[in-house]
Amino acid sequence: MIGNLTVGGTGKTPLILHLATQLRARGMHPGIVSRGYGGSAKEGLEVTADSDAAVVGDEPLLLAQRSLCPLFIGRDRVRAAQALLSRYPACNVILSDDGLQHYRLARDVEIAVFDQRGIMNGWQLPAGPLREPVSRLKRVDAVVFNSIAVPHGALFSAVSSAPTFNGAVFAMRLEGISFYRFGHKETTCRAEDFLGKKLHAVAGIGFPQRFFDHLQAMGLVFDPHPFADHHDYQRGELNFSGDAILTTEKDAVKFTRLNLTLPVWVLPVTANVSPDLVAFILEKLNGCAPA
Repeated sequence: MIGNLTVGGTGKTPLILHLATQLRARGMHPGIVSRGYGGSAKEGLEVTADSDAAVVGDEPLLLAQRSLCPLFIGRDRVRAAQALLSRYPACNVILSDDGLQHYRLARDVEIAVFDQRGIMNGWQLPAGPLREPVSRLKRVDAVVFNSIAVPHGALFSAVSSAPTFNGAVFAMRLEGISFYRFGHKETTCRAEDFLGKKLHAVAGIGFPQRFFDHLQAMGLVFDPHPFADHHDYQRGELNFSGDAILTTEKDAVKFTRLNLTLPVWVLPVTANVSPDLVAFILEKLNGCAPA
């Protein structure tokens, strides 16, 4: 069970991709369930690499394309998991995307993810960004800090000082250095190939500044265009003047019908997690005390 205490994206998608890849490498057969947020589907269904993002949602489509795992969506995560197991009985571990608050779905391991924004003002909705109080962290098995130093001020103190917190703390860093041409994945380039170009960076993710910071760290100069998380891009909305558009994989899955005038270059990222989160999960699933 991978989720947030805060509203908005914190890096769950690359973390799930990391877990799926590492679990498969260790002989497991993972599947993924997700709500399908942003898609029009009303009932649960299977997501494949050629599904329509407008129907299944951008994150599930990206997960299906990158993870190569069976993936089902549905507001009712229990039914989605049951449908997945019925279709793919060899699946022996299910990763639930953003299911921390979906209490009807049984779970063996709970993982909460935070990015550099931390708990912000520490208040629950609607006064703040928290879906549940920080005390909820006392019951999770692990906390993953994405792109921030560990410990992280008030957040880490709230977790580590809790008398009943027996979970583990992990650090995650997102890495991406090579772009691919949208629609032509075999065509790749690096940041230095964009020097001197008029660039536009587009990000409709939970925290667009994270993407812009990544590009700046690569030495790129660009005009930033932040959009709301899961933004439904429309034709004409991205018809900029210049040389190229740089974007995330999550955004790119929604560009197919836009007929953009500029070439689009996509930056895939992978998660680097330390210490070994997959070993921790397998120990929990096997009933062993974490090393």
